[in-house]
Amino acid sequence: MKSEAQLCDGFTRSYEQSPDRPAINVGREVTYRELGERAKCLAAALQSEMTTGGVPLTAVFAYRSETAYAAILGTLMAGHGYVPLNRTFPVDRTRLMLRKSMARSIIVDSGSEAQLKAVLTDLDASLLVICPDRQDVSELAAMFPQHRILGGNGLGAAENWKPVSTFSNSIAYLLFTSGSTGEPKGVMVSNGNVIHYVEYVTQRYQFTNADRVSQMFDLTFDLSAHDMFVAWHSGACVCCPTQKQAIKPGAFINDARLSVWFSVPSTAIFMRRLGMLKPAMYPTLRLSLFCGEALPIDVARDWTIAAPNSIIENLYGPTELTIACTAYRWDNDKSPGECERGLVPIGRPFEDMEALVVDSNDMQVPIGSVGELLISGPQLSLGYWLDAKRTSEAFVSIPERRRTYYKTGDRVRWGGSDKPLVYLGRLDSQIKVLGHRVELGEIEAAIRKQSGLDGVIAFGWPTFGGSAEGIEVFLEGEEFDLTPLIEKLRKTLAPYMVPKEIRFLNRFPLNSNGKFDRQALLETLEKESEAGITAPSRW
Repeated sequence: MKSEAQLCDGFTRSYEQSPDRPAINVGREVTYRELGERAKCLAAALQSEMTTGGVPLTAVFAYRSETAYAAILGTLMAGHGYVPLNRTFPVDRTRLMLRKSMARSIIVDSGSEAQLKAVLTDLDASLLVICPDRQDVSELAAMFPQHRILGGNGLGAAENWKPVSTFSNSIAYLLFTSGSTGEPKGVMVSNGNVIHYVEYVTQRYQFTNADRVSQMFDLTFDLSAHDMFVAWHSGACVCCPTQKQAIKPGAFINDARLSVWFSVPSTAIFMRRLGMLKPAMYPTLRLSLFCGEALPIDVARDWTIAAPNSIIENLYGPTELTIACTAYRWDNDKSPGECERGLVPIGRPFEDMEALVVDSNDMQVPIGSVGELLISGPQLSLGYWLDAKRTSEAFVSIPERRRTYYKTGDRVRWGGSDKPLVYLGRLDSQIKVLGHRVELGEIEAAIRKQSGLDGVIAFGWPTFGGSAEGIEVFLEGEEFDLTPLIEKLRKTLAPYMVPKEIRFLNRFPLNSNGKFDRQALLETLEKESEAGITAPSRW
């Protein structure tokens, strides 16, 4: 069945109805007409230059730029799904994601061009490479004759774009997240998944074309899709901070005249520590959303004081369930009594989404008991790219329910229809570091590969409510110079995954089953923290 709507339709409608309103602010305000024309040129180039066959995916190697947003829209308008790449990641990781995606085309902005040569090196596939910010691409074309390379003057006119139809279950974006096997895994999110989210959230929060929406997330973070597509669906403006503004988020809120704020709680914690949550500092905010990690009660309380005219909601949802799938609205009178462990609840499922709390046998637990959260519904993604085994393990069928659920790996309690879901932590080694999802197993696998050691245990530390400020690692063996190891890790891991500190132990403690005793090592961290002891090995 074909989709009645495409993900880019919201933007197209706003482009037609309000062409002169601002669509994005990236140092300057860009209208819907300007952005739409650029997107159509890119879409037309993809349509005319691409050969048929395979899954139509286009990589977007761009960062907080006009070209980045035009590329995403142009990719969708061409009937492709986009694969976001990030120049702040190590080049080796970017190349791996591009290779694994099997994307047949890539759009590159001027800021990312410096890494393009390294990214294209040793790629087997022949790609269509579009550099819309560069007119002369003869040097690149000579250097990489196996690729078809287009510059801005080779794109043609916007009028050459031909609207296309896509299926509801076609990929809207392929997003690579941390994987426990040592390599990132691709989550396939469909047009239908995102459209359901956008339509529900737009209605829930009453977005209008007068809204000015923050964009605090990189495009490789799925929460960025909320900012873009919810705003464009309503004719609103997406406001992207500059590097200087990003480190002063309080000033950014006021300078950009934001009406809607969306960030990970870590940003709000940072603002609270630096005195940025003083009374009535942000009077223009009407809506404040938090997602990506646990929200501390004290932060929610202080945010209500700083943004007195704002509704505050705590959203929850892994990438596999499309941006967010539950929400909890903060209430100064009622909410403190519903919080546990100093954390704000994650609320109730979105419309048409269904939650189950189950035991280790996937049997529903009694109301009020603790178990793993499983969720199903129209936002359930398509699974993992080219990984049927992992998909079957995480997306499970519950026979008596006659539908498929995603196993979140999160421990929750649900007190019944009149109580919110309460997040209690992770069941596995997946954590959040500064809002980014991280598999500790991927870090351990990378260190084992680079160091040649078998005894490697990583922790998120220090932590609060399942979210960590950084990574600390224990190595089993004799101490050695860590500098070469860290340099190698920086070439393969995202910056927030590189360990902040590493400790050496001659022998790891073992538990009663003869396995490495992670709990004993964690207690070592806790004791050292209480005593004010720092790691002997750091840089």
